[in-house]
Amino acid sequence: MLQLEYSVEAVVSPDFAWRFRTDVANWIDPPAKFVLDAPFEVGSCGTTLMPGQEPMRWRITEIQLGKSFVLEMQLDRATLAFAWSFEELSAHKTKLTQQIILSGDNAAAYAGQVEAGFRQNLPDGMRRIAAEMGAAEKKSVQRDRF
Repeated sequence: MLQLEYSVEAVVSPDFAWRFRTDVANWIDPPAKFVLDAPFEVGSCGTTLMPGQEPMRWRITEIQLGKSFVLEMQLDRATLAFAWSFEELSAHKTKLTQQIILSGDNAAAYAGQVEAGFRQNLPDGMRRIAAEMGAAEKKSVQRDRF
């Protein structure tokens, strides 16, 4: 089993953080594109599209409303899971944590690829998401004022 984890504080309300991250339209990570086939709920499937690669299918396997969710991608005798949690630090600050967990009988076959693809990118990606959330919440507050 391989597990990577990173946390970041986002200067947004916990409710906004949850709504922002569970809206797949906000998953901006070029060149990847993300598509969800149904509402964001347990059992819904999605696809990650990367240029020159086969589409990667995943499923939402767990949701604790406002608190956490887990996406799982089935590999050959292994599972790659992305577990997100949202912890209220204050009314306007949320701790976001993402765990990337590779498990299963054949996990060792994918460990190098997961390490290379996520270990170095995870901190920057989480900081970028927190910044995007902050900018989006400011925009929505300004819209609500007028």
